[in-house]
Amino acid sequence: MPSALFVVSESGYWGEECVEPLTQLSAAGVDITVATPSGNPPVLDERSVDPDSIGEDTAEHIRTVHETDERLNNPIPVAQADASDYDTVVFPGGHGTVWDINQDVHARTLLRDAVEGSSKALVICHAVGILAFARTSDGSFLVADRDVTGFPNEWEADIVDENDVLPDGEKLPYWVEDEVIAAGGNWDAELEAEESVTVDGDLITARGPGSSSAAAETLLDELSITQ
Repeated sequence: MPSALFVVSESGYWGEECVEPLTQLSAAGVDITVATPSGNPPVLDERSVDPDSIGEDTAEHIRTVHETDERLNNPIPVAQADASDYDTVVFPGGHGTVWDINQDVHARTLLRDAVEGSSKALVICHAVGILAFARTSDGSFLVADRDVTGFPNEWEADIVDENDVLPDGEKLPYWVEDEVIAAGGNWDAELEAEESVTVDGDLITARGPGSSSAAAETLLDELSITQ
């Protein structure tokens, strides 16, 4: 049975970016394990389940999965995970990732080992910021000269205020697009397209929540798993 590790934020993950791939991979018969930085259950960003933004049915579905899925409720610590044990490692996004997942040395190691080894890596939205910090085994930036997509500056500018403060009062420490480009990534969020998913070798990146389903489909195709 194919297997996947989901590395999910304890500071606030975006519901659709985790639940949609989790649901699609589960339906395709993928055995899923969830990891968080400390091993505590991940935290859902409440903005991602606003029924006025995504609809009552979708909001209720995401919240139900978040509250009842045993894999999400019983994660392992990221430090205990080994990328070689899984066919793919998935990094759902959300602003929370900029504080924990993207800054976690063990999460970066999982990403490196997945891309350099025999696994696939799927990185979504703000989690793409991990590429600004992850290094290859020889010490170079993992994202250097790779084609990637992710949460664009144009969208971020509509969320933060003039001091880069988010609606919840937290100061955004960096903008994903800027940092990934600075690390050498070939960035294209394809703002004119409804969805944006980019494949570069064993690295798959997705722009944001609206690309979550397409990202899961792309990952399953890359794994040669029939949907």
